[in-house]
Amino acid sequence: MKVIEIASFGGPDVLRLAERPMPIAGVGELCLHVSASGVNRPDVLQRAGHYPAPAGASEIPGLEVAGTIVSGDLAAMDGVGLKIGDRVCALVAGGGYAEYCIAPVAQCLPVPKGLSDVEAACLPETFFTVWSNVFDRGRLAAGETLLVQGGTSGIGVTAIQLAKAMGANVIATAGSDVKCEAILALGADHAINYRTQDFETEVMRLTEGRGVNVVLDMVAGDYVARELRCLAEDGRLVIIAVQGGVKSEINAGVVMRNRLTITGSTLRVRPVAFKQAIAQACLAKVWPLLEVGRIKSVIHSVFAAVDAEQTTGSGAAAAHALMESNQHVGKIVLNWRTA
Repeated sequence: MKVIEIASFGGPDVLRLAERPMPIAGVGELCLHVSASGVNRPDVLQRAGHYPAPAGASEIPGLEVAGTIVSGDLAAMDGVGLKIGDRVCALVAGGGYAEYCIAPVAQCLPVPKGLSDVEAACLPETFFTVWSNVFDRGRLAAGETLLVQGGTSGIGVTAIQLAKAMGANVIATAGSDVKCEAILALGADHAINYRTQDFETEVMRLTEGRGVNVVLDMVAGDYVARELRCLAEDGRLVIIAVQGGVKSEINAGVVMRNRLTITGSTLRVRPVAFKQAIAQACLAKVWPLLEVGRIKSVIHSVFAAVDAEQTTGSGAAAAHALMESNQHVGKIVLNWRTA
């Protein structure tokens, strides 16, 4: 099978087309013929040498795919109502940039009715992450207010839509007026251009001094202290990425006085049973919203995983370059069925 591999750590041009043996599904696993692979920020970090695959996972990048079941553990499939030939999307710990991919049955969900495989490949990484962090860890409830840092990222567009669908108010930040317009079009109540406005000041103004109930933070670094000052009493700060650095300084007095919670998580290294619980929650509470169009896959660009001559993986390199440019609004996808 064809795969996109990391030839050496470095820039987007280290992504190369290669051939690997077909993978074989084990107990509790499925082999998927991949139609499309979602591109995510962790893929970029892995390519640069900053986010190694966990033990036992494929070193091929790619954390989410959509495609067709071609083989696997029949008993496990029966247990969740899947069968050979079904279209599914799946969260994987690696190996997604490939024509065939192994995925735990528990992390596979049927493609929502009405969605293409390209649209479905956008779902697992971002929707699982948002559900786990905003609703499970952050405990966002209807009527509360969520601040999303980086509202036009794949995570951001997902968090905005899900929070609104669940009855919350949403404030989101972005780095340009055009991106702020995109945030508002997705349903956010307010958008803050962090390059021209101080988000802390704006949050307190927009909430009339109360602050927000939950912050979804992909920056960390010096943002943490500012975000704590943006939180209402009993507020929750959830950190899921550290683009601004891993070290933060906080005012412990603010945390104590306002009874604040600082938490965070990474999804890739968690056990299958943990991800299965998220998958089942998404199937019950999010998939129906996708099927009736209340929320959607927001796709910025789709690249051919393999060029027409079947000689390079230049589409993956272009996808990573776009991701690093921060010019996208929503998801970036590799399509394996266009070559």
